[in-house]
Amino acid sequence: MSNAFVSLAAPGIANLQPYVPGKPVSELERELGITDSIKLASNENPLGAGPKALAALQGEMSELARYPDGGAYALRSALAERLGVHQDQVTIGNGSNDVLDMIARVFLYPGRESLFSQHAFAVYPLSSMAVGAELKAAAAKDFGHDLSAMQAMISDDTGVIWIANPNNPTGTWLNSDDLYAFIKQVPAQVIVVIDEAYFEYVHETNYPDASQWLDEFPNLVVTRTFSKAYGLASLRIGYGLSHPDVADLLNRVRQPFNANSLAQAAAVAALGDDDYLRRSVELNDAGLQQLGQGFERLGLSYIPSVGNFVTVNVGRSAGDVDMALLREGVITRPVENYGLQNCLRISVGLDMENARFLEALEKVL
Repeated sequence: MSNAFVSLAAPGIANLQPYVPGKPVSELERELGITDSIKLASNENPLGAGPKALAALQGEMSELARYPDGGAYALRSALAERLGVHQDQVTIGNGSNDVLDMIARVFLYPGRESLFSQHAFAVYPLSSMAVGAELKAAAAKDFGHDLSAMQAMISDDTGVIWIANPNNPTGTWLNSDDLYAFIKQVPAQVIVVIDEAYFEYVHETNYPDASQWLDEFPNLVVTRTFSKAYGLASLRIGYGLSHPDVADLLNRVRQPFNANSLAQAAAVAALGDDDYLRRSVELNDAGLQQLGQGFERLGLSYIPSVGNFVTVNVGRSAGDVDMALLREGVITRPVENYGLQNCLRISVGLDMENARFLEALEKVL
């Protein structure tokens, strides 16, 4: 459909396509009249929010008429103490997507290049296009980042390099030695973003904590979120870690009161709920194993993942299989738009949800 106002929009907007989220349960139930659907489409924590976070939310209810702390002092303090950084290195976002968008707004503009990997998170090109930057996508290697290919594409015009570790939607990851060596050779004037949205789920040997390198690399930004392992997706709360001078620039474009009071309080409480986090990770480990075994039983190839999701090749149109699964009351995520043909990304659910999905998948195939 043509848009009469597109000629009035900023240059980067005309070719943008909106980010398409996973279908909400309410939408499926409204469209098909299904009342017992399960959603395995958006990499959410199937346990729901933790008990300490829920208690913190109740404590904020009497203050809903007040604006939140615009500087998120308590949350930045809690993060600084837990992660061993200074408060002035922490930027709070309305989800980590908000921080990614701040980075693009500060460091990308027409004439600058945004470098990312094939099959990488869709927000990187979206935020980059919105500010008029040129997109450069390096071909993937085994569905993950090819750091050698990315290094070869760095130019004098490169403004930001985006790396998701682990990557969404493929679940692949980069080891500490390779990622450190890559960052070390990136020119100091190029911002390197390590997106660690699924950081808490990973316990592979030699998986890096990129925040440990902030003192050595002033051009490094690490982003994380409370939407995944901490179960606070609906509250939209995330953060970036960087050199104080970078954080200062990000805060200049950060919207006032971008993190609401409920989100801030729940995030502080969630940081202190180690038992909930442990249970979330254990459930995810078991779910990844359950899904992998199910795919092998069905003779389907899949990409081994260290996130809270797994991408599987269903051997035919992913859109058709997705529609058939919807009629079974199971919401999944086709990822053909990521260049992964015939593939669905499946979020890890509860044991019974994973089992129901595998039963439905076998039926529709």
